[in-house]
Amino acid sequence: MSRVALLGNSDLVIYNFRREIVERLIQDGHEVYILIPKLVHKEFFEGLGCKVYITPIDRRGTNPITDYKLYRLYIKLFKEIKPDIIYTYTIKCSVYGGMAAHKLHIPQIANITGLGSGAVRSRLFQLIYDNMYRIGVKHSVCTFYQNLANEEYCLKHGIVGKKHRLLPGSGVNLEHFELLPYPDDSEVHFLYVSRIMKEKGADEYLELAKAIHMDHPNTVFHVLGFCEEAYQDLLQKYSDEGIIVYHGMQDDMMAFQKISHCTIHPSFYAEGMSNVCLESSSAGRPVITTNNPGCYETVEHGVTGFVVPMKDTACLIETVRKFLDMSYEEKKQMGLAARKRMEEMFDRNIVVEAYMSESSEYINKR
Repeated sequence: MSRVALLGNSDLVIYNFRREIVERLIQDGHEVYILIPKLVHKEFFEGLGCKVYITPIDRRGTNPITDYKLYRLYIKLFKEIKPDIIYTYTIKCSVYGGMAAHKLHIPQIANITGLGSGAVRSRLFQLIYDNMYRIGVKHSVCTFYQNLANEEYCLKHGIVGKKHRLLPGSGVNLEHFELLPYPDDSEVHFLYVSRIMKEKGADEYLELAKAIHMDHPNTVFHVLGFCEEAYQDLLQKYSDEGIIVYHGMQDDMMAFQKISHCTIHPSFYAEGMSNVCLESSSAGRPVITTNNPGCYETVEHGVTGFVVPMKDTACLIETVRKFLDMSYEEKKQMGLAARKRMEEMFDRNIVVEAYMSESSEYINKR
């Protein structure tokens, strides 16, 4: 029996996108330790037999003292747990967990889940961000990338370990995000699922909703996700005017996919691979997204949805009008093609097997 530690900045990172890896490790007889800032899905993890350690992380903070404390905490916990290998997700876990693992000669598998907001901020911030990642993953036995653009960028800038591989993002659980019947389109429902922030295309979506709703009153534009403070008043205004329906944070995404005809994801955030696009496609829903790396790979333009230029609201509006002009059967077939693409290219089992393959030397040694 080997010991595997997973490091994340939220238990949602593990629960939503890595739990199949955890279940596989448990099934194969390994001990699993989860190091996260707080525990929300306690019953699930404890039910599997995982051991959870709380590791406070200031996700966006830049205080070196706070980050050094995180590094020291990882060292302390690694000495206690004695993991045979660690899996790291998100930048601070990869950086400080990777440094602690290297100090104690523990193998690390790092997953670059996206270049995040660092890639859309100032050049100086990006240089700092890149250097942190470079330090954190340089000793990893394998570094996973979630899209080709990220892989090429990281290789160019030396953000790589001893080995590297490209994954289809986090993949999608085809059983949970099952193919749903396509709803009647007497009223057409669109979904926007994301943190409500500029880089995720919130402005473009709201402008789109206002423009389309004027011409097509039989449309409903849903917004789901945590609202950044800058958008609270605007969301309230658009809600009061009947342009959008804001649902806040939601756990049961499938309830909304059931009524949805199309997901719109106008992101220009530095994505890994958009889980919003993967999950909607898996449910059999067409997706309209941007030519942003981590988004466009999920869609075959004109077949499973549409790809539009980033920040081009006019093109986005024109594309949604084109979608509305399609027949019911054309929309339905587009959703079925989206599901087929997920089955062929983005099944989460592909990701699980990649982890098992790269870990086998370390988790099967006992």
